Amino acid sequence: MIATVCLRLAAGLVGSTLVLDPVPIPPRFFRVQHLVALALTAVAAFFLRDLIAGPGWAALGGAMALCFVGSIVWHVDRAPGGPVVNLLATGALLVCLVMLDLMTENPGLENMGLADDLASAAMMGLATTSMLMGHSYLIAPAMTMEPLLRLLAALGLALVVRIAMACFGLWQWTEAHAGNNLDTETVAWLVVRWLVGFVAPAVLGWLAWETARIRSTQSATGILYVVVILVLLGELTSLLLLEKTRLVL
Repeated sequence: MIATVCLRLAAGLVGSTLVLDPVPIPPRFFRVQHLVALALTAVAAFFLRDLIAGPGWAALGGAMALCFVGSIVWHVDRAPGGPVVNLLATGALLVCLVMLDLMTENPGLENMGLADDLASAAMMGLATTSMLMGHSYLIAPAMTMEPLLRLLAALGLALVVRIAMACFGLWQWTEAHAGNNLDTETVAWLVVRWLVGFVAPAVLGWLAWETARIRSTQSATGILYVVVILVLLGELTSLLLLEKTRLVL
């Protein structure tokens, strides 16, 4: 589970840069994204060391190499080829996620496994990147609000997709179980999943959007710190439910 969370977050962090226009953003912002993704991928490799073989090491090594290259490219003046490296690193990390599903026989493969990886990566990556972008306004106060607003809009879209997937999984689960035979423990986790992972981030995300629109970046960043924590807890709960129900909830 730790490796899955690390790889999803790494893919989400780098992938979230694809929705941004790099022109008004300080290059060091993208450099940090790649460095954090590099560290997360290394942590995932550590926890998978007894599980993966040659192809898995090649995929992880390629992803780490591209993240390292990205950290160098975005440190150079004008970042030549920066957007291309962002795209390649995102693709490499997604390949790692697919290989992880195959190696661990992730039960999510029976029900939208790749879609689950993509949606979860988008949720965690966009929430964290939005928070980091809000923090960037402390050192670049004159920067336009477009990057933060674009990230928040993308986060809202990812949340809608994630909720739709969870509704489909919930429908499948209730179809397979009579109402009076539902596992009480699973129901409790499901309530936590929806309240912490969906409802609270939706409300706080809207508040962050409204505060960003009036250029209250410090308030928006503070709200987004909480959103990041809630999204991470929600996605961890989703993985627990996936193990218990073999469905994306």
